[in-house]
Amino acid sequence: MADVLVLRAIRGNARTLNLNSKRLQQAPRALGSLSQLTNLQMKNNLLCQLPPEVAALSNLTVLNLGNNIFEQVPPELKYLHSLQTLHLFRNKITGIPPDVFDGLENLLFVNLNNNQLEHLPPEIHKLQRLEKLSINHNLLKDIPKELCVLQNLQELHLGNNQLETLPEQIGYLTNLKELHVYRNNLIGLPEGICRLRKLRILDVAANQIQSFPSRMNEFPLQELYCEENPLLKREPVTAIQDEEILSLKEMTARFILSHVQDRDSMIREQIQHYPETKKILSSRNICDLCGKWFLDMWLECVKFVGIKKKMKTSSNIQLLPVKILICSYRCFNQRQSDMYGVAVQ
Repeated sequence: MADVLVLRAIRGNARTLNLNSKRLQQAPRALGSLSQLTNLQMKNNLLCQLPPEVAALSNLTVLNLGNNIFEQVPPELKYLHSLQTLHLFRNKITGIPPDVFDGLENLLFVNLNNNQLEHLPPEIHKLQRLEKLSINHNLLKDIPKELCVLQNLQELHLGNNQLETLPEQIGYLTNLKELHVYRNNLIGLPEGICRLRKLRILDVAANQIQSFPSRMNEFPLQELYCEENPLLKREPVTAIQDEEILSLKEMTARFILSHVQDRDSMIREQIQHYPETKKILSSRNICDLCGKWFLDMWLECVKFVGIKKKMKTSSNIQLLPVKILICSYRCFNQRQSDMYGVAVQ
């Protein structure tokens, strides 16, 4: 039956071919004769590989291989230079050949939901036009920082994986509008997420998050889903008063950082000649009370901020615990009444 449909498509110079639910174990090699094909549907079959003839489908823009038995992303896809939409959901994919992205520079949407992926190759950065990436229900343990250079990405779906952290570089996804990381093992969100000024939907439900980044309330979220997280309440652990004992590295760093803030400082000029020192100092933090820079976090506190009235949430939460970094006990003792100490570093 599938061969008959392919022959009809060849005779009619078809642009669309539907081979869904045909119990195909192999894709017809005659597909290579459909050079004008733009949409190929082959979901709900028993396919585990593609024939080399598919490389001739130079005009193909939509390919649906969902609900088959592929164990890796077919390497033949790298020849489909016009491809814009790729569905590979509900397969058995455990790996992605790094070079498969070489010819997919026009991809806009990739659906890899319900597979068995543990990692993404760094070469994913080659998908420079990608706008939506969906990898829900996999086994992802981390996200490569190279994914964060995809400047056109607007939606990132990573729900139901095994992520414990997100890369700090996620802040480079400046056009991201939706981030879905529900049902993972996240213990927190990176500060870099606060640079996502176009982010409108954030779903972090069912993780291990206790508090949110310090600038969380500064960007215009429209929807926030954070139920089933052990969010801090108004009774967090109180920080214990202790002597101000700084390491020599920390004292030196704070001295240098105080002069780096001064535009006319000689140290500011000289530091340019020491790239390793610059690299170390680049990981500085800023005290939320006194505004001074410091190298290592000294005290972590939390401040409770009200949920914006227009923001949609999936629970009745009214106050959001936001992480505050304080450089010393001196600042801690001068904190505002709505700040609570939660940890000593």
